[in-house]
Amino acid sequence: MNFDFNKLKEINELDFEQVAIWPREIKIVVGLVCALIVSGVCYYAIISSKIPLLASANNEEVQLRQTFEAKYRVAVNLKAYEEQLSRIKKDFSSMLKSLPTSNETPGLLDDVTFVGTDAGLSFKLLNWQNEIPKEFYTELPIQLEVSGNYHEFGQFASNVANLPRIVTLHDFDISMKDEQLMLRMQAKTYRAENTEQ
Repeated sequence: MNFDFNKLKEINELDFEQVAIWPREIKIVVGLVCALIVSGVCYYAIISSKIPLLASANNEEVQLRQTFEAKYRVAVNLKAYEEQLSRIKKDFSSMLKSLPTSNETPGLLDDVTFVGTDAGLSFKLLNWQNEIPKEFYTELPIQLEVSGNYHEFGQFASNVANLPRIVTLHDFDISMKDEQLMLRMQAKTYRAENTEQ
């Protein structure tokens, strides 16, 4: 089964009507050329137009696989997520109970005054300011001005943190006035909007 390249020199002398008697080497070369031509035509006519579709399908497969994996992770941990959601709802409802209702806001001034005087502070100013509506709650600022010493200021902040309702302290300004320390600040409490208390 040796391939004789000398037989290829006879290709110009061959008659296409006598293909059956052509030498084996020429039949192989003609067969390969025909196969290459048919392959090229098939590639450009059929396959090349489908390559972008294949790439798009591969990208979509990757995205779908990632989506599936993400949903699978959620599905596998569904029970844990439900337990976590239940805990969050419970914590949220207990936090809502820490917010004063509109009936309780006047009493909150009394509580702030009580914890301040209990810490040894003298109140110079205690005023409600305009409510600031937010998306889920309303901010209720109180302007405070008290006199005392550093330890009394610290005790006051600690006592405010221990109130049963949420009150936060902001914008501290400590200054000396008439040989006495003055603390100006803003206390804020919050009221939930459109929730059942």
